Amino acid sequence: MAGYIEDRWLKKRPNKETGKRERTTLYGSNTKRYRVCGIPGVRRKSFETIDAAKRWKAKAEHETNTGDFLDPARGAMTLRTYIRTEYLPNRPSGDPGTAATVRSRLDHVDTLLGDQRLAALKAPELRGFIKDLEPRLGPATTHEVWGYLSAVLQHAVDDERIRKNPCKTKTVVLPVVPERRVQPWARDRIRLVRASLAPRYRATVDVGVGVGMRQGEVFGLAEGDIDDAAEVIHVRRQVKKLGAKLVFALPKGQKTRTVPASAHVRRRLREHIAAFPPVEITLPWGDSAPPQTERDTKERAPQTYRLLFTTPSGTALRRDSWNLRQWKPALAAAGVIPPPETVRQGKRQRPVKKYAEAREDGFHVLRHTFASVQLHARETIVAVSKWLGHKDPAITLRIYAHMMPEADGRGRAAMDDWFQDL
Repeated sequence: MAGYIEDRWLKKRPNKETGKRERTTLYGSNTKRYRVCGIPGVRRKSFETIDAAKRWKAKAEHETNTGDFLDPARGAMTLRTYIRTEYLPNRPSGDPGTAATVRSRLDHVDTLLGDQRLAALKAPELRGFIKDLEPRLGPATTHEVWGYLSAVLQHAVDDERIRKNPCKTKTVVLPVVPERRVQPWARDRIRLVRASLAPRYRATVDVGVGVGMRQGEVFGLAEGDIDDAAEVIHVRRQVKKLGAKLVFALPKGQKTRTVPASAHVRRRLREHIAAFPPVEITLPWGDSAPPQTERDTKERAPQTYRLLFTTPSGTALRRDSWNLRQWKPALAAAGVIPPPETVRQGKRQRPVKKYAEAREDGFHVLRHTFASVQLHARETIVAVSKWLGHKDPAITLRIYAHMMPEADGRGRAAMDDWFQDL
C-alpha cells in the first residue's frame, strides 16, 4: 500500500452540508501540520510544510522498496541507554578483566556523550568529545576510548539504529601518541635491584629476565612448571586481580607457552625452592563472580597449585601491593628512582611513603631485557615472539625492532657466494 500525507489541521472528511473540511483542534497550533502515514514498516512522521512531507515520503517509499530504509525513530535512543541496554549485555563476555577495561573506558563516553541521541552524533559532536577528553586522559588512552566508542556505534549500525558510523569520519583528529622505545636494563642495574629485594622475591628477577614472563605469570609459576629434563619452563597460568579478588587465569592471549630456561635460571629457582618451599594456593579459575550456570560452576571451579612466590603469610601475591611494598622500595634502594616522600593521608594524617611514578621501570622492563638479550644473540623474531607469547611476530617486531643488531656484512658475503657461479 502506498503512503499518504495527512493534514492534521483539517478533518479527513468534508462536512456534508458545506462540502468543506472543517478545522481540527490542532489548527493553528505549534503541532507540525503534515504527517506521512501508511508506508509499510515505517513509523508516521510529521512535518511543518507539505513540500518537506512529500520529499520524505518519496525517499521513505524508495528506500522501503530497495530494503534500505532506516526508521529515524530507532536512532532516538540516547548513547548512554544504548550502551547499557544493548551494547554491553550483547557483547561477548570473554575475559572478565577485559570486560572491566571496556566498561571503564566507556565511562568516559557516558560522561561526555551519554545524553546525545544516537542519530545526533555527527562529526562536530565527536570533535568536541575529543577536545573534552584530551585534558582527562593521555594520548594512548584517548585512542583506546575512541576505539571502544567506534565499536559501540558500529554495533548500532548493525542493529539498524543509525545509517553509518560517525567515528569513521576523516575530520576528527586524534592526539598523536608519542613513540616510546622500550629500553632494556643493563646487567649492573638488574643486579642492584635484585639485591635490594627481600630474599624471598629475588628469584622473580631471574625468571623475569631469564624467561621473559609477565609479572602475573611469575606470580602464577608453580613447582610443576619447571622441566629440568627438557630445560624449559611452561608458562601455564597467571595470578590476576579482578576487582578486589584474585583468580588464576590463562596467560595473556588465552594461550600457554613453553620457554627455554638456562641452567642459571633453573639453578636459581632450585635455590629459591630450597630456601622458600612452594605453598599450595587455591583460587577460582578465570572469574571470581558467583557462577550462574552449571558451565560457570565447572569452568570457574577453584584450582590449587604449589606456587613458588607467595607472601610470608602464605597467600598469593597481589600486583599492586607487591609493586608498592617490594618493587618500588628496591628501585629506590638501587638508585633507579628517587627516595620516597613522606606525605600524610586520611583523617588521622598518617605518614605514608609516596614513590615517584616508575612506569618505564616497572617489572615489565625485565621482559624487555629478555627480548633484548635474545635478539642480540640473533635468535629469530619468530622464536622470540613465541617465547614472549605474542599473538603475531609483527607485534614483537614493532616493539623490539630497534633492539635488533645491525647488519655485519654477512649479507654481502652471501651475495658474493651467490654471484660466484653466475
